[in-house]
Amino acid sequence: MTQPNLTTITIERRDYGRRYSELPVDKIDRDGFEIDCAGAYARPANYDLRAGDIVRWREGERAIEATISAVERGDDDVRVTLTGAHPLPPEFFYY
Repeated sequence: MTQPNLTTITIERRDYGRRYSELPVDKIDRDGFEIDCAGAYARPANYDLRAGDIVRWREGERAIEATISAVERGDDDVRVTLTGAHPLPPEFFYY
């Protein structure tokens, strides 16, 4: 049986530093990401995500960076809107 592709992100906060490393997300694109909390121990309120946080993830071999512009928490999910998504230079050291 093949394992599904796990997508993870890194979150950094200005004047604070790294908030999350390898945070798994259920869906991500350059407009936003979603975390499904249905059946999970962590609830939407447990995720410390704020507007202005910097998000980085990989699209294939390329590192992408964006900024959180809005966070919506439902009963069983977290939906985040991103702005300014752009590829980072190939020499960018991701970790």
